[in-house]
Amino acid sequence: MNTLELQKQANEIRKGIVTAVHSAKSGHPGGSLSAADIYTYLYFEEMNIDPKDPKKADRDRFVLSKGHTAPGYYSTLAHRGFFPVEDLTTLRHVGSYLQGHPDMKHIPGVDMSSGSLGQGISAAVGMAISAKLSGDSYRVYTLLGDGEIQEGQVWEASMLAAHRKLDNLVVIVDNNNLQIDGEISDVNSPYPIDKKFEAFNFHVINIDGNDMEQIAAAFAEAKTVKGQPTAIVAKTIKGKGVSFMENQASWHGAAPNDEQYATAMEDLEKGGAALCQK
Repeated sequence: MNTLELQKQANEIRKGIVTAVHSAKSGHPGGSLSAADIYTYLYFEEMNIDPKDPKKADRDRFVLSKGHTAPGYYSTLAHRGFFPVEDLTTLRHVGSYLQGHPDMKHIPGVDMSSGSLGQGISAAVGMAISAKLSGDSYRVYTLLGDGEIQEGQVWEASMLAAHRKLDNLVVIVDNNNLQIDGEISDVNSPYPIDKKFEAFNFHVINIDGNDMEQIAAAFAEAKTVKGQPTAIVAKTIKGKGVSFMENQASWHGAAPNDEQYATAMEDLEKGGAALCQK
């Protein structure tokens, strides 16, 4: 896909996020929307995956460490063909396989169950070590929240990743600067994020995580790195694409009502129309 097609796809994924959370009457739209461009690039361009064979042995692995942003993950998997897009409206419903956090036992395409913050990166490091031990060529990607990196386990895992020279591991930090209680710099600042990963001997790339060209360049650069893991620190806008959700901590874990849903979808329709005119 070219950059414009990827941007259009990300817009469709954002529609799926808003639709799913509205249907569930609960969920986490803010951090799902901020990461939609990253999800899109990973699943439509970067990763070696096959929706018809979700468990193929040589597939690239993805771990959603910030598991609460499952609506973004699910919308991406659905639009990529792992399961029907229509099923997004069953999010968090009793009996649905699309529960509030990713479940590897029931959702096609999910490589790791997650949700307890700080733990996903450890699973990703384990997968990357496994590939090295087995001589396998697959790569491992994990997406963390910037509030999540306040967890000590993140840095334990990072220390091991660098010690084992895991150049098959890419850690992405969705740096939208907001967590449930407000700005991360006010709650418990992890800044400067890039310098911290550098101190743990990562190759660090800083990007605008809502700019598809910068995302593409970062993942291309990561593939050239040898002997150390890569951290992509992606500056994003929480709630990206929905006017009243952007940069609002209150939309970390809240669902739009019917009127808000209509406004959100109108915003995304306008965004899609603008892309079609390019």
